Amino acid sequence: MDQVKVLIFTRDAVNEKLLAMLRQVSPRLAIEAHTVKEAEKLGADVWQDVEVLFTTDPLPPEGGAPNLRWIQGYYAGVDRWGQLPFTLPYIFTTTSGIHVHVAELVMTLMLAFARKLRLLLENQQKAAWPPDRFATFEPYELRDSTVGIIGYGVIGRQVGTICRAFGMRVVAADRPEVLTVEPPWRLPGSGTAVPDHLYDPSDVKSLLKESDYVVLCIPYTPQTHGLINADTLAVMKPTAVLINVARGNVVDEPALIEALKAGKIRGAGLDVYSEEPLPPTSPFWRLPNVIACPHVAGLSPHYVARAMTLFAENLRRYLAGEPLLNMVQKDRGY
Repeated sequence: MDQVKVLIFTRDAVNEKLLAMLRQVSPRLAIEAHTVKEAEKLGADVWQDVEVLFTTDPLPPEGGAPNLRWIQGYYAGVDRWGQLPFTLPYIFTTTSGIHVHVAELVMTLMLAFARKLRLLLENQQKAAWPPDRFATFEPYELRDSTVGIIGYGVIGRQVGTICRAFGMRVVAADRPEVLTVEPPWRLPGSGTAVPDHLYDPSDVKSLLKESDYVVLCIPYTPQTHGLINADTLAVMKPTAVLINVARGNVVDEPALIEALKAGKIRGAGLDVYSEEPLPPTSPFWRLPNVIACPHVAGLSPHYVARAMTLFAENLRRYLAGEPLLNMVQKDRGY
């Protein structure tokens, strides 16, 4: 039977154990793995005969990979490539479903605001208990508060499941089928909580009005660009906290900065920005009611292994002629 050439580009070298797992899928697979830095030194010949590409970043030049049929991305989103995934004649798939650990940073930020962690650390530097410590450090309890999760896929559902364990009310905004259609792929034991109420995406303001914490988990598309803006921020509670682990351009950042400066919302926990790395001149660095993270929510020591496990299953499906997991739906933009 014909061999299938598989080309892998990753930031760091994939260990031999994981490559062996991929090769065990079928003897038909001819797998060649390189780091992104190595890719810069490889000639155009590397793209010849490639049928399957697993990549963090590099894509072939136009017309440079005549046999390419399928691109497996390393991330949950494909917006890093702009419109290419929606215009190129290849199947695109993602690693959506392996990122449940993003919910841990969401909860870290939520608890940091609830328990006034920034103030606690500032007080520690003074090496003294404040005389008014009860008033100063009175928390915002998570219990009986409401979290509004915009985007209730695998990550959003994991956030909802953990929040439910804290005794929080969970509301979400997403398409109705998100509750009836099982995600194509998710880690065993990941969240399954059904929200107390599911809003249609067109009614996101109703979610914002009642939420004490708003968590953005949506894909970035033309439809979600600037979803959080002056108009939507205006309906949020002045005690509400916005947490963004989606994409920076989902938020109108000048409008958010104005709302934070004016105290229209209590704070923001941000991991993503319209410009990355976040410029030193950005007000987000200095606003006292912001926790600015350097786009690290997706980091995990298990990430590569999980991505390769999903890729192995997709390779099996590809060879068997079965539908692939996490195929990008070009009409939706993700």
